[in-house]
Amino acid sequence: MTVRQQRRGRRIAMSPAELDAFLAGERTCRVATVSAAGPHNTPLWFVWDGAAMWLTSIVKSQRWTDLARDPRVAVLVDAGEAYDELRGAELQGSVEVVGEVPRIGEANPALAEPELLMARKYLGGDTFHYDGRHAWLCLVPEKVTSWDFRKLASL
Repeated sequence: MTVRQQRRGRRIAMSPAELDAFLAGERTCRVATVSAAGPHNTPLWFVWDGAAMWLTSIVKSQRWTDLARDPRVAVLVDAGEAYDELRGAELQGSVEVVGEVPRIGEANPALAEPELLMARKYLGGDTFHYDGRHAWLCLVPEKVTSWDFRKLASL
């Protein structure tokens, strides 16, 4: 899938390497879905493999219900406190469920890397733990918009 190029704010957009480093380092994203009642936004942990964002979601959640109805999402990852420190990325596209629902650990080569990345990032080891309540979602973004206001000083 081809990612749509950012049209506005290109001077402060992150390069592909900067975006990879940013998404690998940040810990929390916000996932926006559309529920029957309107927009729904929730925080989640995530991992980035360089091409896709991987999320685990409780399968008995409003987010899961929303995505079963409409898999389109907007995911926001941002950081910074002062104006000239602000940076972030919004990834848009449709998620795909990968693996069994809920995930209990059946062998699945497609999940080997995201589970290792998740274990290392959040659990401090190489072993991912299954709780029988979560399942995997994969977002290969169709559009990425990024910004790094720290670049404004050099403009």
